[in-house]
Amino acid sequence: MEKRTLPERAGWRDEAQKLGFTFADMAGEPYWDETSAYRFTLRQIEQDLEAPATELHALCREAVDRAVRDEAWMTRLAIPPEHWDLVADSWRRAEPELYGRMDLSYDGRSPAKLLEYNADTPTSLYESASFQWLWLEQQQAAGVLGPDTDQFNAIHESLVARFGDICAPAEDVHFAADPENPEDYATVETLAWAAREAGLGAHFTALSQIGLTPEGQFADDASRVIGTLFKLYPWEDMLRDDFAAHLQSSGTRFIEPPWKAVLSNKGILPLLWQIAPGHPNLLPAFFLDDVRDALAGGSPAPAVAESFAAAEAGLRAGHVTKPIFSREGAGVTITENGRTTAETGDDSYSHHPMIVQGLALLPEFDGFHPVVGAWIVGEACCGIGLREDRARITHNLSRFKPHFIEG
Repeated sequence: MEKRTLPERAGWRDEAQKLGFTFADMAGEPYWDETSAYRFTLRQIEQDLEAPATELHALCREAVDRAVRDEAWMTRLAIPPEHWDLVADSWRRAEPELYGRMDLSYDGRSPAKLLEYNADTPTSLYESASFQWLWLEQQQAAGVLGPDTDQFNAIHESLVARFGDICAPAEDVHFAADPENPEDYATVETLAWAAREAGLGAHFTALSQIGLTPEGQFADDASRVIGTLFKLYPWEDMLRDDFAAHLQSSGTRFIEPPWKAVLSNKGILPLLWQIAPGHPNLLPAFFLDDVRDALAGGSPAPAVAESFAAAEAGLRAGHVTKPIFSREGAGVTITENGRTTAETGDDSYSHHPMIVQGLALLPEFDGFHPVVGAWIVGEACCGIGLREDRARITHNLSRFKPHFIEG
């Protein structure tokens, strides 16, 4: 794994605008940045990223199965008790999932480490699935990249196939997001494009325009009943929404299914560590309430005493605290040897339960720290996208970087 300086494509910003990639620059800074790109070998992709991410997803599904059978875990994950049956029944019915993005720390040498799993409403999809593939093809045509280079990117094709697997032929699917958020809109349009290619009907509707019919069904702004809904609206918010009481009785099928409320929750990280302590791609993780005293020199909660003892030295050297619900690095604090060394300063999610996770130092390339986003479609990893930042905590303005495979 290395970072290579490369010439930018002439006129790429004009093309981005034409294609609807209107957020390629944000807040006066580049969001899409092709002044350089990350190079991987095929072995690194296949053995260090693709296979481990697919294995981690299988482990995550095992964690969901445990959580929905255990009221104590449903409580710790802050899933409202009145919706436990909705979530558990969704899992027991094997309602199919669509996609997710695992954020990994990886330096090209050591095993990739799972930082968190955006399993419900991950964005950066258009950049990963479409625009970086266009970049590869055009840079090959320009001779900037060799004809034998490749990219780990079967995201679009995998989404098309997945929609065909989980939906009936010609089924109508509503895609809902905030139309005023260009990144969210690009994400649902990318998904709708794949759905149409799979032979489905795809209708965009603004989240704010979804209402309830007199019969208790959800409908769009044209009064069309919503039978299947992809929503870029996280389950932790949906379960607390004014319409939450109608989620089950409405008859709407949701993508992602309700059981993703378990998997998109950072509280899943302590459960993963409990299931597979010492897994080479996991970091030690605990609920802060269980280990707060121990980190201050006292004793951990009895239930985690043994596993904490095994991870104590590493956690004291460095750990991260973060809320079980948060977006774009909000509420994340890095502590090393008892001293705070990085934090976002955004406490908007910090009223939620917190977890403690071992520190995986992000590698540094030319003053930037990359995070690898491994895309899961269905149950397999099918591509990656990278974000990097000068800061050690990735946030909403962190740059997206293309990648290629060579060697």
